[in-house]
Amino acid sequence: MQWRDGRRNANMKERRRGAFSWKAIGVGVAILALALVALYFGITPGSVVRKPAVVPQKEEAALPSFSPEEQELADFVSVVLADTEDTWHELFRRNGNTYREPRLVLFSGEVQSACGSAQAAVGPFYCSADERVYIDLSFFRELRERFPAPGDFAQAYVIAHQIGHHVQTLTGAEQRVSAMRRRLSPREANALLVRQELQADCYAGVWAHQANRSRGVLEAGDIEEGLDAATAIGDDRLRRKSQGRAVPDPFTHSTSAQRARWFRQGLEHGDMESCDTFNVGSL
Repeated sequence: MQWRDGRRNANMKERRRGAFSWKAIGVGVAILALALVALYFGITPGSVVRKPAVVPQKEEAALPSFSPEEQELADFVSVVLADTEDTWHELFRRNGNTYREPRLVLFSGEVQSACGSAQAAVGPFYCSADERVYIDLSFFRELRERFPAPGDFAQAYVIAHQIGHHVQTLTGAEQRVSAMRRRLSPREANALLVRQELQADCYAGVWAHQANRSRGVLEAGDIEEGLDAATAIGDDRLRRKSQGRAVPDPFTHSTSAQRARWFRQGLEHGDMESCDTFNVGSL
């Protein structure tokens, strides 16, 4: 992926273990009972998120330095975030709307968000309450080594998926899904969450389409990396990896084939209208 000459983003913060502490934010929101896959790509921190305790604020030493590998990853995340901004600003403008940029927080170990406190095991997540994406850089190593889904574009897909959840917040889709899920049975609510996750996958594909058309970011093999990442994190594959078999009902992020299909849908069409996962019969 062509990224090194890209614009860096100013909407990033660092919250790393041992760097500083901060006052917990408000009262934690209700925690979604996510399945195993929510440890990796949930729209909320999931079962490892807990109501934050109020802690004293204090001054500590300056942020510890990144290792060379971490610094490169932080630069990469910054460029991809900036590129998603360029894409979504333009797409919203075309529709007569204004894109509100999210913040992105790099953390290590544990982090406080408006959705509660989350440990690194939760992986990247988006919190709609504060409109921030949270990423522990160690997740990218796990993506490469555990699944495996190596490559910089696989990492870009992860970021773009979380930004897709932010787009859902701005369009009102996230709020509508949350309201509907409270009135549905657990099985029906889970099926709705699957559609929401697949739309975020499709939006990641929309970003890739637009970024490549406008700025030529894709290189040979990048699409395969993105599809490999989408396939690697399907609920069915994760369950087989952890339990040896797949049971469809508890899925929260859909199957590998569905994730890859909707990422490709956005990639091929490049528009938001192609990502209406809520009004199609078959996913």
